[in-house]
Amino acid sequence: MLRRVAEGVLVHQSALLRNNTVVVQGRAGVLVVDPGITGEEMACLANDLRESGRPVVAGFSTHPDWDHVLWHAELGEAPRYGTARCAAHMRDVLSNADWKARVVEGLPPEIAEETPLDLFGLITGLPAETARIPWDGPRVRIIEHPAHAPGHAALLIEECGVLVAGDMLSDVLVPMLDDTADPIGDYLVGLRLLEGVAGDVDVLVPGHGSVCGADRLRVRIDRDRAYAHALRDGRALDDPRIGPSAEPGWEWVSDVHTGQLRRHAQRRQRDGTPD
Repeated sequence: MLRRVAEGVLVHQSALLRNNTVVVQGRAGVLVVDPGITGEEMACLANDLRESGRPVVAGFSTHPDWDHVLWHAELGEAPRYGTARCAAHMRDVLSNADWKARVVEGLPPEIAEETPLDLFGLITGLPAETARIPWDGPRVRIIEHPAHAPGHAALLIEECGVLVAGDMLSDVLVPMLDDTADPIGDYLVGLRLLEGVAGDVDVLVPGHGSVCGADRLRVRIDRDRAYAHALRDGRALDDPRIGPSAEPGWEWVSDVHTGQLRRHAQRRQRDGTPD
């Protein structure tokens, strides 16, 4: 279930959406980042950690999308951190009386009955500008940025050069933009911040898709930037994640792209930006 990608760093990938759960070994236990998306996966992860003598001492959610704020009772009661904005967003979500129905409505139907929501979104927000995760383990730098979702953060595990990118730099998903005043500009800011630490990275773990080395990291940054620029300018683009070249089973990403293309064409028209 768990695969070693660097010294002291393990990854489990979910079957359906290829979500990557990251486990970082510390002195007293492990940090779990973005645990898997079904109850069975999370219980299996908890069992594997327990059998190997690695209790969960901390958790972290890279951002407040549903598949990154899940938890399972078998993982224990360790503090589950996120950025202040991520936690605030989740408080807003959970303040709605019908939050569970709304979340279930957005789940993939294949796993809607298999995704436990009892501990959904219970994130402890770290004070703004917190630079590192507070835990007894390797130094994990928090790189917060405005791309994709409120309070999104990548994590850089400094001792082994592993970048946990959240929902960015994927080889199967195109950049998925947040609904902000300047979503493309925000995404480009996020890419610049990730590019700023690229020289310290040996291994990239995206939120979805394939783990890769430093040689592919810059390729993925350039590809995501090219996508954002083409979307901004209303230009056609050749991207292997969409169209006929999309990976089998991921054809729906082309629908995501079409929707974003339409929304940003409407934005350009509304703002008077020429095509």
